[in-house]
Amino acid sequence: MTNKIAFLGCGSMNEAIMAGLLASGVPARDIVATVRRASRASELAERHGVTVIATGEEEAANLEAVRGAAVVVLGVKPVGIADLAASLAPVLSPSAVVVSVAAAVSIAQLERALPDGQPVVRSMPNTPARVGRGVIAVSGGTHASDEDVKRTVDLFSAVGVVVEVPEEQIDAVSAVSGSGPAYAFYLTEAMAAAGESLGLDRELSLVLARETVVGAGLMLAEPGADPAQLRRGVTSPNGTTERAIAVFDERGLPGIIADGAAAATARAREITRELG
Repeated sequence: MTNKIAFLGCGSMNEAIMAGLLASGVPARDIVATVRRASRASELAERHGVTVIATGEEEAANLEAVRGAAVVVLGVKPVGIADLAASLAPVLSPSAVVVSVAAAVSIAQLERALPDGQPVVRSMPNTPARVGRGVIAVSGGTHASDEDVKRTVDLFSAVGVVVEVPEEQIDAVSAVSGSGPAYAFYLTEAMAAAGESLGLDRELSLVLARETVVGAGLMLAEPGADPAQLRRGVTSPNGTTERAIAVFDERGLPGIIADGAAAATARAREITRELG
């Protein structure tokens, strides 16, 4: 069986996955990618040593990339993914696993666009995959075998932790881990702004907030780490941290986060409906 992996569209997410595979030992000769602009193609080829074809220069770039591929990773925007999938039919191997990293595009939508019986795996990665600390959820489609799903899990394991979930949970996963890095960055912004409001220099506040969130994340990455236990370890009875946490609880911060995640889930479902 061929080992070729085709990345159609190579934005930050697909590039992160590709870089992780290369770092894990996948030979550059086994990877081909497509992008729109020739300048971006040159940049990626020079940075990673893989074959990159510009669709703006070569009309059949996607077909050329997919021909003979064992895995095809679709990384274009959701609005164009069904048309792209349909265009691959003439060259797509019947055994090739088509993996989508596009948010809100359902397995059924992809399966309708692809040849009958094509194995499909839907995934939901997040941006920390760029530094090898991603969380990637995967769901196998109607025609995806256990081996097809395992191949996808092995592929994504190069850039983080992989979890297999039923497709009906993908939108909820997206609300927690897909959007989650933005929540952490938002919290960091808020902490830095709080430091400024207390009279600290802006740059100092940013350093304090950023490095604190990074350090806390590393503690959470330790085996068996429990966020509630770690929080209690910093929260001395009747101390300063306890007073801050009390204000967060009083203002309903946990509920605000839950409401935000629910809104993200609802929007994902809206997009799926909009895509038909």
